[in-house]
Amino acid sequence: MPKPQKEIINDLLGYEGLKIIQRPDIFNFSLDSTLLAYFVTINKKDHQIIDLGCGNGYIPIFLSLRTSAQIIGVELQEEIYDLARRSVSYNHLEEQIKIYQGNLKDIYKVVGSSKFDVVTSNPPFFKYQPSSNINESIYKTIARHEIEATLEDIVKVSNILLKDGGTLAMVHRVDRMIEVFDTFNKYHFAIKRLRFVYPKKTSDKALVLLIEAKKKGSSGNLKILPPLYVYDENNQYTEEILKIFNYKKEE
Repeated sequence: MPKPQKEIINDLLGYEGLKIIQRPDIFNFSLDSTLLAYFVTINKKDHQIIDLGCGNGYIPIFLSLRTSAQIIGVELQEEIYDLARRSVSYNHLEEQIKIYQGNLKDIYKVVGSSKFDVVTSNPPFFKYQPSSNINESIYKTIARHEIEATLEDIVKVSNILLKDGGTLAMVHRVDRMIEVFDTFNKYHFAIKRLRFVYPKKTSDKALVLLIEAKKKGSSGNLKILPPLYVYDENNQYTEEILKIFNYKKEE
């Protein structure tokens, strides 16, 4: 059995003063989480935000740059929860961010229902079958495959957690887009904003979709935003990605 890797403390991209505790053998934050945290609409009137499946706390910590609202993160796996809890403490954000360990499917029994303004989630992207090509790490397997929580579980509990008119923002794979739309509709979410993410400017298809919807929102007024490209023709981050990362473009 391989030995556990040591923890590392990284800068939160280019945001001065913020750090994130990571363990490469069990969990690192992803580009998808960064894009979701940047994409979600947060208004001044939003006071309660919850991130479902928060991993090492990356989305809650990123969101602290954008809002003074109270933020909750929910993480099932104990060791990853511990990374999140200590990352929040390391950044002295305990007054704004609370991390809970538990199953997101019934977290409303702990934190309350119909009280949140915004729910975010970077969910497991892949359905689980006995024949699935899963990662040898159980931590990464649970994060990537629908073993402990499915798409429907997340949308269903989001409906319970959110106020009427509250926002659900999610990142998911384009190849499950129709299922995502159907599930949102089933639980009375009206999709309001969509953005397709392409690996490169030369890519012929998007792989990831950013979605924002309103609980019991009116139909119509859907906005499809311009495509977001991660890499340019020279395999360098695009200017928009560098802006999201708070990195300056090298001259």
